Amino acid sequence: MILPEIEHVLIDEKEVDEIVSRLVQEIDRDYAGKDKKLLLLCILKGSVVFMGELMKRVTVPVEIDFMRVSSYAGGTKTSGTINIILDLYRKDLSSCDILIVEDIVDSGRTLSYLVNYLRLKGARTVRTVTLLDKPSRREVPFTPDYCGKQIEDLFVVGYGLDYNEKYRALPYIGVLKKEVYQS
Repeated sequence: MILPEIEHVLIDEKEVDEIVSRLVQEIDRDYAGKDKKLLLLCILKGSVVFMGELMKRVTVPVEIDFMRVSSYAGGTKTSGTINIILDLYRKDLSSCDILIVEDIVDSGRTLSYLVNYLRLKGARTVRTVTLLDKPSRREVPFTPDYCGKQIEDLFVVGYGLDYNEKYRALPYIGVLKKEVYQS
């Protein structure tokens, strides 16, 4: 069911499933091997749905962990400052191959910061996977290692993505009507 606040469905459930399946194949291929210790690092809250699907489908041994990071001042405005609200603490970080799981990349600031931060903390390797990417919004040079789909500069919700904590549970990714977030 499409909610009245949704302008149109950008990526339906079937396409989301196909995107996740493709990403899982790429991750399985790249992390196969006994010397790998894959740690899926979910960036809360938006990436929970996406990571849940990834961790169910990957065939290589995987561990999970979480960080909560914010760069938003509320609503649609980014502050430009990265705040770590929940950090990653592991004694075995030097043996971990971290794959940061993100729902969407806009400016690139958050993931660029986190990749460098986790490398400085001593992670063996750090890579990134994002469901969606908006390269037109990039403010820093950053390219995710795995990208589900590049999209235009649209305000999207669903499949974990939200507006003021709403719409995360939608099984598709929809474009939110402007009057909802500009009022």
